Amino acid sequence: MNEIITIEVCAGSLEDALAAYESGAQRIELNSALSVGGLSPSLYALTETKKRTSLEVICMVRPRAAGFCYSEIEKNVMIEEAKCFLEHGADGIAFGFLNADRTIDTQWTKKMVELIHSYEKTAVFHRAVDVVSDYESAFETLVDLGVDRVLTSGTHAKAIDGADRIQAMQERFADQIEILPGSGVNAQNARSLIERTGTDQVHSSCKGYRADPTTSGSRVSYAYLSDGHENEYDIVEVSRVRALVEAVK
Repeated sequence: MNEIITIEVCAGSLEDALAAYESGAQRIELNSALSVGGLSPSLYALTETKKRTSLEVICMVRPRAAGFCYSEIEKNVMIEEAKCFLEHGADGIAFGFLNADRTIDTQWTKKMVELIHSYEKTAVFHRAVDVVSDYESAFETLVDLGVDRVLTSGTHAKAIDGADRIQAMQERFADQIEILPGSGVNAQNARSLIERTGTDQVHSSCKGYRADPTTSGSRVSYAYLSDGHENEYDIVEVSRVRALVEAVK
């Protein structure tokens, strides 16, 4: 590929962020609790990542698991949390506000975008867009609200399966908003995904696993993974990041 492809790694901790940096990623989405789709990270993870790397850091702002139709208390928490991250060096905020009917919550999205832009940082609407009732209309709304980037899998579980829908959005909106394909992206499919969608960036967890022998006792278990990973937790795998970087050169 002749164009420069941006690799964004989904990092669940400071350790993940450092692994992504050492492996050649240019940008991370910094989270906690990736097992539930990613929640807001700790402030220390952000400040230490900025201190120890040159990564562009997009901080997730998400107060809980499940969907994106939030209470007033949760919405205010998200705004204040975003402000805290921006004041401590975040390069952008990933967020998503939806109404109960699965349309974009324009009032709170506008409020968040205005906050982020007041710090001259990047407003990223995350994969909440993949559960909206009208995908194309949602993109129109996000463009109108000034969102800078949308992370999407094209309404499918994996971005490679939603490539046609992502391509359609790229063709229509590329001059108005960045489109970042994500979910299930790896070294084996990234080049194909980029070629099919016409995008110049990808988002990947580059997931690996590490054992923790204290996960289970004789009668109590804190396991959250399955399929042979019961006594492990997920991490950013250095070799997977490096392979992805090489695949899109």
